[in-house]
Amino acid sequence: MKNKTYYSNGKLLISGEYLVLDGALSLAVPTTFGQSLIIEPIHMPKIIWKSFDDNGIVWFEDEFLIKPFTSLISPQNEVSKRLVQILNAAKSINPEFLNSNQGFKVTTTLTFPKNWGLGTSSTLINNISQWANVDAYLLLKNTFGGSGYDIACAQHNHPISYQLENGKPMVKKLEFSPSFKNHLYFIHLNKKQNSRDGISKYKENKDNIESSILLINAITSKMASCDTLEHFKNLIVEHETIISTITKQKPVKDLLFNDFNGEIKSLGAWGGDFVLAASNRPPTAYFKDKGFQTIIPYKDMVL
Repeated sequence: MKNKTYYSNGKLLISGEYLVLDGALSLAVPTTFGQSLIIEPIHMPKIIWKSFDDNGIVWFEDEFLIKPFTSLISPQNEVSKRLVQILNAAKSINPEFLNSNQGFKVTTTLTFPKNWGLGTSSTLINNISQWANVDAYLLLKNTFGGSGYDIACAQHNHPISYQLENGKPMVKKLEFSPSFKNHLYFIHLNKKQNSRDGISKYKENKDNIESSILLINAITSKMASCDTLEHFKNLIVEHETIISTITKQKPVKDLLFNDFNGEIKSLGAWGGDFVLAASNRPPTAYFKDKGFQTIIPYKDMVL
């Protein structure tokens, strides 16, 4: 049996955060960064797992007995517990997965820092689903949960619209390459946001959201076909206002960047990871002065 290599793209949600869970139309982009998974057969009936970060440093390792699937070295480690859950979930979907005495050496490698929030979990789920020959959306549902837009980004090499219709993912290719993309930048807020926490807060606060979903649907459609920076900035303000009202949180521009000459939009769960800045002038000096060192131009981030 030959070695197998799988790769999945990272993700960013440009529009529709939170409301995508309830059927809103969202605009999402796969990133130039992602995660690989290499499977190497071995003659021992166990899995030897090693995970490398973007600097080639091992950030996690463990060994697992295949039958029953259990950690041999650090069963109380949270990553080990999560891997046991994911691989057991994959096996429950496809009983043929890990069903022989064949063992494997498994190596994962990120091409982005773990705290960037570009999809350490979703890229892993998508890679494992390919290895196990199972539906990635179902595997996500049975493990981490969420809307699944991140799985769609993992699988597509172009911007997409994403919408849940009766719980089923509807993914469409978008020709989203705005003429003003040289005025768009992604800034990391120096902390990772747990999207599950953000989703919990959203579910606590959401009331009658049907009208908000219709508004976000319209904004997403306009963003996808927008041809001027000024129009795009206006759409950002509209979008931030709607989500702010629902989640009862202040927009990130009001919180951190109220003197910024341009517009700023949260991406995904509010409060961490990346934001999108739309600016007539290069904003690098502004953000560095504020203590934010990771500023990535659109062309360097989006596939």
